[in-house]
Amino acid sequence: MNRRMTMEVEPAEDHAVATDSRFAQLLARADIRIDGDRPWDIRIRDPRAVERILGWGNLGLGEAFMAGWAEIDRVDEFVDRVLRAELTREVGRSPRLWWPALKARLLNCQTRSRCWEVGEYHYDLGNDFYRDMLDPRMTYTCGFWGDGAETLAEAQEHKLDIICRKLELKPGQRLLDIGCGWGSFMIYAAEHYGVECVGLTISKEQAALGRDLAGDLPVEFRLMDYRDVDEPFDHVVSVGMFEHVGRHNYDEYMQVARRCLKPDGLFLLHTIGTNREGSPPDPWVGKYIFPNGELPAMQQVIDACEGRFVVEDMHNFGADYDHTLMAWYENFEQAWPKWREAYGETFGRMWKYYLQSCAGGFRARQIQLWQFVLSPTGARGGYRRPV
Repeated sequence: MNRRMTMEVEPAEDHAVATDSRFAQLLARADIRIDGDRPWDIRIRDPRAVERILGWGNLGLGEAFMAGWAEIDRVDEFVDRVLRAELTREVGRSPRLWWPALKARLLNCQTRSRCWEVGEYHYDLGNDFYRDMLDPRMTYTCGFWGDGAETLAEAQEHKLDIICRKLELKPGQRLLDIGCGWGSFMIYAAEHYGVECVGLTISKEQAALGRDLAGDLPVEFRLMDYRDVDEPFDHVVSVGMFEHVGRHNYDEYMQVARRCLKPDGLFLLHTIGTNREGSPPDPWVGKYIFPNGELPAMQQVIDACEGRFVVEDMHNFGADYDHTLMAWYENFEQAWPKWREAYGETFGRMWKYYLQSCAGGFRARQIQLWQFVLSPTGARGGYRRPV
């Protein structure tokens, strides 16, 4: 199992334990009860959980949940209520949280040497594990439920087809996919639109399985950093990779996309985003799920496009990520008995917290999902989003 998947709960800080009454009063503002019987109520199994949550915010809550100090049946509903009541403004004041925020601001945590860490740590967790959690095409990004999709597979196919239509793909064109995962988009585009695809990934496991899934289709997987590609393509796409780029590299990322895109081509950027520029990366997610990850703000994306691209279209369907994450969680929960012995109970609690807490964040609209369509100098005659 991956080296960082075991929990790393540090000893409690040496100061007075916050009273349960303060904690209870804070939660009451979000209609959450301690030791209540509703799905979003929290049960305290160890008194250290209260201090940890008040002092460390989401990092403390996530670690208390992983340790079994606190139990919540529906983390997604708990997080949704906490965020909508804006309780996060009053917790997480521990000095221990200053370093992750300062590091993101001052240091480039996504250098060429460090870009491989998230692949080894998260995406190389196990192809069979992800196969059980995801849709049949193994699409590890937000599905589109707005076209009447009733299943995860339908939502993901709708999303893949929307991207193809937004890019105006035509047979014989050549496409670059930056952060291609297991190749679900490339395989779909090659099958349905007759394009040739080159995909970049930093995950050995993804590249190996992707090549098998692609078979004889004109789809190539390259195990390489995006900064090293420099050749012309008719179109460029990046679905769910920009979250690993980091603020210090947004300009270079856009430079790479621009130099690889032909003058009359289109670039579709699909990324999770945050509502507030300068927001520090979530410390729990960075520690246990996506090392070195950082969500961009809208203005940061726009600034990186300046002088390089015309923003032809922006589509926000962040609420659909709530449905996608809960569908992944249902699949994970169903398959968990198969994986329990190999991964352990702490991992199981961690993965539940990951999927459900993120769903709660999207449900509260604290995080978004954006699709930008960009052109080098402006689409002649204007761009029309396909219906």
